[in-house]
Amino acid sequence: MYVALIVLILFVCFLLALVVLAQNPKGGGLSSQFGSGGAANLMGVKRTGDLLERLTWGFAIGLMVLSLGTHVLNGASGAAGPVRSVNQQKALETRIPTGPAAPAQAPASAPAPAGAPVQQPAATPAPATVPAN
Repeated sequence: MYVALIVLILFVCFLLALVVLAQNPKGGGLSSQFGSGGAANLMGVKRTGDLLERLTWGFAIGLMVLSLGTHVLNGASGAAGPVRSVNQQKALETRIPTGPAAPAQAPASAPAPAGAPVQQPAATPAPATVPAN
């Protein structure tokens, strides 16, 4: 089903490109290259522009709906499936801490080993004061 939607999306993209190229912009376009025959004589110039504009909107809306359909179809089947990117895998592996971790302090009676560096508590900077004018 997923592959069929992808093929349908490619077909709609191709048709959308043809319709957009066939429109007559201010400077001409492919529709002016086809000569005086065809749809211009059948429906008139104004009606041809309306038809191409409606086809453009229809194909664009259809492309969006099909794209969303592939996302929904893929999301429903792959909810518990494998992770598709490295970033998603890392995000799933990381754990959010529940709260701020309090630093563990060693008891005062336990002496530090001779080879271990002595840890000093970090001095907190004094808050800056604003001089009064």
